[in-house]
Amino acid sequence: MRKLSLFIATSLDGYIAKPNDDLSFLKLVEKEGEDYGYVKFTETIDTLIIGRKTYSYVVKEIGASHYDNGEREVYVITRTERPSVGKIKFYTGNLTELVHKLKSENGKNIYCDGGAEIINELLRNDLIDDFIISVIPVLLGNGTRLFKDGRPEQLLEFVTAKTFDTGLTQLHYKRKK
Repeated sequence: MRKLSLFIATSLDGYIAKPNDDLSFLKLVEKEGEDYGYVKFTETIDTLIIGRKTYSYVVKEIGASHYDNGEREVYVITRTERPSVGKIKFYTGNLTELVHKLKSENGKNIYCDGGAEIINELLRNDLIDDFIISVIPVLLGNGTRLFKDGRPEQLLEFVTAKTFDTGLTQLHYKRKK
């Protein structure tokens, strides 16, 4: 069965974005030639689930090719119907049903790249199997929280912790079965 993995960066105080969806704090740990395992991770996936706001930000900052490389299916979770563009599908249906369907199909694993609303919906339904969380050494004090209140408690099993000379620490946990 396919796994759904979260691969995301957060501030030490638990924010994935500053107010107004500002992700500029990610630049604090940018380093030539260092991708924090991202390329290796993306080799294990062939499907991506992402919220519309996160998708729009990345398209604006990096370009659509970051997601639409022709090799993987991309589901942008949105409330607004839009036609598909290449392998990018704008999905307005039930997220839980989509994930159950995807997990039951053959293929590589599934990657959730945010945002917070999508992550917390997946957590409420116990659908995230792997948590790869990069902690950036900054206290933002405000913004979009990675984990929102009002979801069930979940036990995790430690896999690895890696430290980098930029000060970033990457934590990998898996859902305890």
